[in-house]
Amino acid sequence: MNFNPNQKRFFIALAVLFVQVVAVAQTVTSPDKNLSLDFKLQEGGIPVYTLTYKGKPVVKTSRLGIDTKDVAPFTDGFTIKDSQQSTVDLNWEPVMGEQKTIRNNYNELLVTLAQPKNNNRYIRLRFRVFNDGLGFRYEFPKQNDLSYFVVKEEVTEFQLAGDHKIFWIPGDYDTNEYPYTTSKISEIPGLQKKATVEISAQMPIANPSVQTPSMMKSADGLYINIHEAALINYPAMSLNVDAAKQKFSVHLTPDAVGNKGYMQTDAQTPWRTIVVSDKATDILASKLILNLNEPTKYKDVSFIKPVKYIGVWWEYFVAGRSTWAYGKENNVKLTDDFSKLTPNGKHGATTARVKEYIDFAAKNGFDGVLVEGWNVGWEDWIGHWKEEVFDFVTPYPDFDVKELKRYAESKGVKIIMHHETSGSATNYERRLDRAFQFMKDNGYTAVKTGYVGSIIPRGEHHDSQWMVNHYIHVAERAADYGIMVNSHEAVRPTGLNRTYPNWIAQESARGTEFEAMGGLNPEHTTILPFTRLMGGPMDFTPGIFQLDLGFYGTGSKQHVNTTLAKQLAYYVTMYSPLQMAADLPSNYERFPDAFQFIKDVAVDWDNTWVIEAEPGDYITIARKAKAKDEWFVGSVADENSRTATIDFSFLPKGKKYTAKVYADAPDAAWNGKQQNYTIKEVTVTSKTKLKQYVAPGGGFAISVK
Repeated sequence: MNFNPNQKRFFIALAVLFVQVVAVAQTVTSPDKNLSLDFKLQEGGIPVYTLTYKGKPVVKTSRLGIDTKDVAPFTDGFTIKDSQQSTVDLNWEPVMGEQKTIRNNYNELLVTLAQPKNNNRYIRLRFRVFNDGLGFRYEFPKQNDLSYFVVKEEVTEFQLAGDHKIFWIPGDYDTNEYPYTTSKISEIPGLQKKATVEISAQMPIANPSVQTPSMMKSADGLYINIHEAALINYPAMSLNVDAAKQKFSVHLTPDAVGNKGYMQTDAQTPWRTIVVSDKATDILASKLILNLNEPTKYKDVSFIKPVKYIGVWWEYFVAGRSTWAYGKENNVKLTDDFSKLTPNGKHGATTARVKEYIDFAAKNGFDGVLVEGWNVGWEDWIGHWKEEVFDFVTPYPDFDVKELKRYAESKGVKIIMHHETSGSATNYERRLDRAFQFMKDNGYTAVKTGYVGSIIPRGEHHDSQWMVNHYIHVAERAADYGIMVNSHEAVRPTGLNRTYPNWIAQESARGTEFEAMGGLNPEHTTILPFTRLMGGPMDFTPGIFQLDLGFYGTGSKQHVNTTLAKQLAYYVTMYSPLQMAADLPSNYERFPDAFQFIKDVAVDWDNTWVIEAEPGDYITIARKAKAKDEWFVGSVADENSRTATIDFSFLPKGKKYTAKVYADAPDAAWNGKQQNYTIKEVTVTSKTKLKQYVAPGGGFAISVK
């Protein structure tokens, strides 16, 4: 078909106009219309986005892109090749969780970007806008001009709209176990050194940076949480902090040679997530990160069950009552005859001791007993960066595997295996199948893994791509043997418990053990649900009743910085389908009425209601037990006393229930009279609004039947 010059000019102008419109206006809103994402290409073909909530800016114009080492970068020179929008609204059921059913409802924008200067090589940006936030990721389809590439860094930015209040820990490649600092974004550089306390195997990022999940509150009342979802075959991210501009940018964990990631198409990055609301309770209720993970491909999930357990563990932390190690000698090798070691007289994981724990578990209805220090190798590894420390199958001479298997089975209790890798992931992978077969042969269905120490392969980090893949490999291999995994010192979670539901819990934060090593600030557990727990369940190991550690006769002035009632509340506020009663059995026997709550409380749930919350100040949560007409409430506070209001409207209408309230006594506090508590019973209905006092650094727990 032939066109005259005027017609040609018209079609050219129309095409230019179309390109301009496509480049300028790519908008997608949340299903409830409160959240709006705008995407466009700036001059030079630079991709940028903005995010607003109810008209308020959440993220101002911020760059997107991936810088590369061996191919042309994915940062500029783009044109929009295609753009599609779609909507998803469906429900799914987790194997275990805070809710029986989770709704996955979002509007999606999928933009295909081509680079004419690089033979029209193309990538995709996928944005999903939920009512509670945004997730986006980079996708690299298979194509002739793109096969392999090395990631140098992401240029993903989060240009915030103000100098927000932020709850943060410093960026680090190897540990998440820092105490939280609360400050303005602008104050982070000046506080970075103080916040970077000494921790084993740490590798702080040199420039001002924070880890995710990063929780913020704006001056105009927006709560903003930045994290990532579905961290697979990619390094974990921290956030560089430009304090003057209140801008964050992605900082990926490098490997031993300084590269960030190795990609082969088809490939994609993890999702970058921004959860936002004008209500703090909505942040805790968000399931956005879980929804961005893929459903599990496991054909059999019948072996995955919630677990309430006790363990030979806390006694190692309180005044040296016992030790992981059996002997005294150093320079020990796996090839040595450990029966010839000189016993140190304090070994904790003895056959007799473990039987006492099994008896206690059976008597009180607990599912399992964790045993640490059962296997050879503990004498000589900390600080030595040794390749072969543990073999995961050889017990110490005073730990009778066969007898304990028989005894535990006779009592209806499972022993939980402990695999401390000493950070030597190479050694663990070599021995993994033999270790899991040993577990299966001896009736162990759950394992606690540990990664204390510098990583081997040497030069890798706990959060690098190689180790991210290692943790997933362990979870997948464990599933082949019908084993659940509880990982400690691993990369922080990103919702992968949906895809790998046998990865039942993680530590990946500063947990209860630090109460015996300097203590945790009273506000710590009012922050963790807004930060660490956004990514998945935490094995926080609560339930300490003997709060003054000088009780053990060593003259220690260390104490746990909570009240006893607050320890009970953790079983509700710190979600995990794996919950430990962490104290010594003898201490529970001294407080049987308070211990009753730990015996009663569920660990898997039909529903959850976040009643009130403010990060760093207080949290009150109610939950319904899975498949039971039982409800539990937990509330925790920072160092300030307060009065909580519990709205029982979550109860079925028209029925009366008995609520048993375990609360702080009027004179209790985190730093005095910590063990003083009260127990009372009240009648409640769905119309009840109960006011309850919370002591400084305290809390309360309620069971409703």
